Parts: sequence; C-alpha cells; structure tokens
Amino acid sequence: MEFQYYGANCIKISTKKANVILDDNLSDLGGKSPMKAGDIALYTGPHGASTVETKIVIDQPGEYEVSNVSIHGVSARAHMDEENKKTATVFKITSEDVKVLAVGHIYPELSDQQLEEIGMIDVMFLPVGGNGYTLDVVGAQKIIKKVEPKLVIPTHYDDKALNYPVPQQPLADVIQQLGIESQETVPKLKVKSGELSDVIKLVVLEKQ
Repeated sequence: MEFQYYGANCIKISTKKANVILDDNLSDLGGKSPMKAGDIALYTGPHGASTVETKIVIDQPGEYEVSNVSIHGVSARAHMDEENKKTATVFKITSEDVKVLAVGHIYPELSDQQLEEIGMIDVMFLPVGGNGYTLDVVGAQKIIKKVEPKLVIPTHYDDKALNYPVPQQPLADVIQQLGIESQETVPKLKVKSGELSDVIKLVVLEKQ
C-alpha cells in the first residue's frame, strides 16, 4: 500500500487494484484536486460534488468492499458537534493486510464501542492544525493514546497555498509538542504488512 499527501486532509491511498482518495476538498480551498475517474472517494465530513466520475463515493458509516479494499465507516462526533450528535465518519481502510485509519475533524473522545469497531491500526492519518477548526496537539495525543497506531501521519496543518477558513498551526510546532520523534520526511510512503514496529512513529509526507 502506498500513500501520498496533497494538502489539508487529502490523502491518496494506492493499492494493486484501486486508488482511494480521502477528503478531497482542495478545490474549495484554492488547491488542485487529485481525483481521477474510477477512484474511490471517501469523505469523513461534509463535502461538495465531485467533478469526475468516481467508482463510488462513501461518506456514511457502514461496511463496504470495493476493488479488494475493505472500508469500515464508524460514526463519530465531529469537532464542532453538540454532545449527542455524530455527523462525522471515521474510516478504517484495509487492503493487502495493512490497516489504515482516517480520522478527520472529530471531537477527541472515542468510546470503547468505537475503539472496538476500529480495532488494530497500522497507519493513522491525523489532522493537527487546531485553532478550533480541527484537532489540536492535546486532542491528537488523546486519539493516538486510544488507538495506538504503529505509524502516525499528520495532516491539515499550516499551508500558505491553501485558503483555510481558520489559520492552522505550523507542522514543526505540532511535532515538537506531540513528543513523537519524526522518523523521516518522504514524498510518498510504501507500507507492507509486518514491516512496522510496535513503537509508535511519526512520518511526514511531503505535499504533492
């Protein structure tokens, strides 16, 4: 499984048989969409209409199987939701024996039931920009402690090329406060089952 980062929360997950595009709202932020015809589109929260003919759009909780990719959407409280509302979806994506969690802009509390649905995770994409818009360092630390992924990839931090409605924290500041050693910065990341250690590590993906 291979990962590339395009800014905001937008990640491209490539498997042998499919491309999954996560949270592509880049056109709304002044960026360029990486979505292509035939891609699987996942959205953890509200989104606009896609301008290309995707294979499927998934933006709700449930279990899906598309092109040998298993997708499990878990209902979650969005960062700005009232206490009893759940308008966000956390996605567990499994393919080639690699388990990925896409968190999105959620409130930093996960119940035992949600954690049971999520299960073991190899790679977690985690927004960290804070400022009332998404998870801040404290919220990110809570999610990491609950999920215990093997690899954390930060998303949705300060980016001068995107027009965020709320300024986001610089990545260097976030990494320093997280207290997880940054292992490397790479343009793309390939992960195979069984290659990751049990010690939580952080990898920064260069924006494409």
